[in-house]
Amino acid sequence: MYNLFIAYMLWFISGFGALGFHRFYLGKIPTGILWMCTGGLGMFGAVYDFFTLPRQVAEANLRVELQNSIHGPRYTQQNLNWRYAEDAQTNYVSKDSIERTILRLAKQNKGVVTASELALEGSISIDEAKKALEKLVDQGYAELRVRKTGTLVYTFPEFMDSDAPLEDF
Repeated sequence: MYNLFIAYMLWFISGFGALGFHRFYLGKIPTGILWMCTGGLGMFGAVYDFFTLPRQVAEANLRVELQNSIHGPRYTQQNLNWRYAEDAQTNYVSKDSIERTILRLAKQNKGVVTASELALEGSISIDEAKKALEKLVDQGYAELRVRKTGTLVYTFPEFMDSDAPLEDF
């Protein structure tokens, strides 16, 4: 969230808005460059910004709230993944969402989940998927079984058909 006091301080130290530091702060990069190259549009834009800065900060905060409501917050207490650069492909997976992904897969697959399915669905490594599934086994929420083919599967009895008997894998 943007702070009005910080925006005014940047306006002040940038030559009363002539260098446009406050515009860079508010995410208005193109007009920040324009202000820097033209001296705040000959100081007319800088004076305009002095009077409209509260509205500009409010609009920037609305943009952040809208972006968070659409994409979720960038950083949460559960998941502090700091990165120098982000791209659209970056997924942040918290522990809570891994458990939700496991439960969703168990429900879809009638109580049976494999580590590779979880890794694919949750965009995590197979080792992380295996650790998450083993944690649920240790807590008593799931059971580890071996199919005839030798594949390890994790079963969740509450999602299995109650009418069908348990099969030995």
